[in-house]
Amino acid sequence: MEFTIKQIAAMLGGVVKGDTSAKINMLAKIQEAKPGQIAFLSNPKYEHFIYETKASAVIVKKDFIPKKPISSSLIMVDDPYSSFTVLLEEYHKMISFQKEGIEEPCFIGDNSTIGKSIYRGAFSYIGNNVKIGDNVKVYPHTYIGDNVVVGNNTILHPNVKLYAGTVVGSNCIIHSGTVLGSDGFGFAPQEDGTYKTIPQLGNVILEDNVTIGANTVIDCATLSGDSTIVRSGVKLDNLIQVAHNVEIGKNTVIAAQTGISGSTKIGENCVFAGQVGIAGHLVIANRTSVGAQAGIPKSIKEEGQKLIGYPVLDVKEYFRSYALFKQLPDISTRLRQLEQKLVAGQSAVKSD
Repeated sequence: MEFTIKQIAAMLGGVVKGDTSAKINMLAKIQEAKPGQIAFLSNPKYEHFIYETKASAVIVKKDFIPKKPISSSLIMVDDPYSSFTVLLEEYHKMISFQKEGIEEPCFIGDNSTIGKSIYRGAFSYIGNNVKIGDNVKVYPHTYIGDNVVVGNNTILHPNVKLYAGTVVGSNCIIHSGTVLGSDGFGFAPQEDGTYKTIPQLGNVILEDNVTIGANTVIDCATLSGDSTIVRSGVKLDNLIQVAHNVEIGKNTVIAAQTGISGSTKIGENCVFAGQVGIAGHLVIANRTSVGAQAGIPKSIKEEGQKLIGYPVLDVKEYFRSYALFKQLPDISTRLRQLEQKLVAGQSAVKSD
């Protein structure tokens, strides 16, 4: 990456105070930056670094007023953190989409089509009747089964597995070890105590702009024609289990080790912290926020709730209950003391 400060400011919709022609080739922390690098300042406690930094440019809030002279050029924006994130995204795209061409050995099946600017890593496998868009990057040891569709500008990192019939949208990022389309957990108990496997015949659909962390698994739907669906803009962390026939609404964010049971429908713009457990056949309303290690045993119908605990409670109600819970040992001790006094008083009355 090499841009002038003027070009970066135009990209961010910012105004430059200082030299606009200096070239930037790297992003850095404000306390570590060197000439040719760009940093940002959003937290006031780091302000002292801006007077010492060697960065060629620093992104700051548009109302920032320096208390001392600054050697760096300033790019004045509404939100320095978000603006720096935009630069990180652009830099990441440049690195991620550098690779092109075909490494050997790799395999592609019959009637499969691939777009322009494709990268196919060594030992990658593409099955029959697959459709892959432009600028897709298929890293080594990735498996793409029959009848899979992958949209433009999607990255499949090493060891990603897309079972037959999976549909992946454009601008998606799927990290290593992720499996899409594996069998749902469907077994019918038999009279003799054994379990009969129920065939899982549906697929998985990822819409556009979805990111999935490493070693996450999304199971296919049970019936042919049905789908487990992850809507556009969803961000899933590492080590998440999404069961069959689940639907996750747009722009929902889910942290690591969360498990979603079958046929649950999660709304849009929800936030789930780590290790949340969600029972099956539930409906979770839009804009629901759930704290770490919470358990959701029943549907959440009211939008915008902030919940925590097991079973989940409103955050304020939970912490009021927790404050009481912490006092239980002391309350128990005081109760025993009162009982002892009561017994002693009754004994004294009888003796009289």
